[in-house]
Amino acid sequence: MTATESRPPLTGDGTTSSPLDHSQRLVVPVAEPMPLDCGTPLAPIVIAYRTYGKLNADRSNAILICHALTGDQFVADRHPVTGKPGWWGHMIGPGRPIDTDRYFVICPNALGGCMGTTGPNSIDPATGAPYALDFPVITIGDMVRAQKLLVDALGIDQLFCVIGGSMGGMQVLQWAADYPDSVFGAIPIATSWRHTAQNIAFHEVGRQAIMSDPDWHEGNYDRFGVRPTRGLAIARMAAHVTYLSETALHRKFGRSLQDRKMLSFGFGADFQVESYLRHQGITFVDRFDANSYLYMTRAMDYFDLALGHGGRLTPVFLGTPTRFCIVSFTSDWLFPTSESRQIVHALNAVAANVSFVEIESDKGHDAFLLDEPEFLRVLHGFLDGLAEHRGLGPADTGPDPDSRAAGQP
Repeated sequence: MTATESRPPLTGDGTTSSPLDHSQRLVVPVAEPMPLDCGTPLAPIVIAYRTYGKLNADRSNAILICHALTGDQFVADRHPVTGKPGWWGHMIGPGRPIDTDRYFVICPNALGGCMGTTGPNSIDPATGAPYALDFPVITIGDMVRAQKLLVDALGIDQLFCVIGGSMGGMQVLQWAADYPDSVFGAIPIATSWRHTAQNIAFHEVGRQAIMSDPDWHEGNYDRFGVRPTRGLAIARMAAHVTYLSETALHRKFGRSLQDRKMLSFGFGADFQVESYLRHQGITFVDRFDANSYLYMTRAMDYFDLALGHGGRLTPVFLGTPTRFCIVSFTSDWLFPTSESRQIVHALNAVAANVSFVEIESDKGHDAFLLDEPEFLRVLHGFLDGLAEHRGLGPADTGPDPDSRAAGQP
């Protein structure tokens, strides 16, 4: 879809009881297939997303939020499946670091996801059944390409800022690499420019847990009316350990027993930490799709921003006009500070505008999702600086972006 072609229609909130109808949706029709990195064109594509705040008159105040592996578009409002508050509700809203009185915030469900955006549990128009493993393997680049369709449909030529942590941070870096003129500011948080062998190994353990579940049925579990909940729960348990630090686990649980005064000498949940992980696994399967987990972890594994540059990261950012703020956390061993420093060194080598902050925290990788005062101050300060440089005042009551994207007056 080029800039001269008509923008695809947007539909608003649905009228049925399906939880997915709480999202706005962009529908890219069959006539406009999107090329994927694997070589397969994909169409149609539905992109489910949420917006907060108002787009100003010159469309210069839009912030794109990219979610992490198990996140979704419900970043700042109640989740329609779990009923829980948005995963970054303390960060986004009036008067908060990402101030919806000033900024227009967009958060899409990533391509391959399971909350309304096209993914393996979507219906394949060729068969009338879910794609399952017939869905093409996707990359972080494909996710960003789909998001660019959405941003273009909203009539936004340049995003004020793109922000995301973990897998979301990978998307931020991909945005800056692929569309530098469309990204005024970028905040990659607790992330890396490529997935390490250790992280690929953790993901493979999770995928094998899912694929070893008898209810997986080679990805076709929908046809059998079952779900590989045991395998997906184990995958979540294994991954969740990597999101926390040893200090945080010890402080929260130590070796405390769960609802008992002595060891059972069995294999139940003797320890509180065991019970906690089981709870994480059980609740996760209610809101996430097993095949989506396979596809999205594989997309992270394939991520290597320097792959097309002889393994060198510096050329990726040569001449970039984007202003960066790189954030890491001291206790994050999944995406340690050393990997953020590699990004900073590459940006410094091309004289890019970059700030770097390592936040002192003992909460591990998940610190970026938590209410860390210093982290909130850093984001608030960087966004204020961007706004001052851009000459961005308070958001006005500009045009309705959904009407613009739908081609309506």
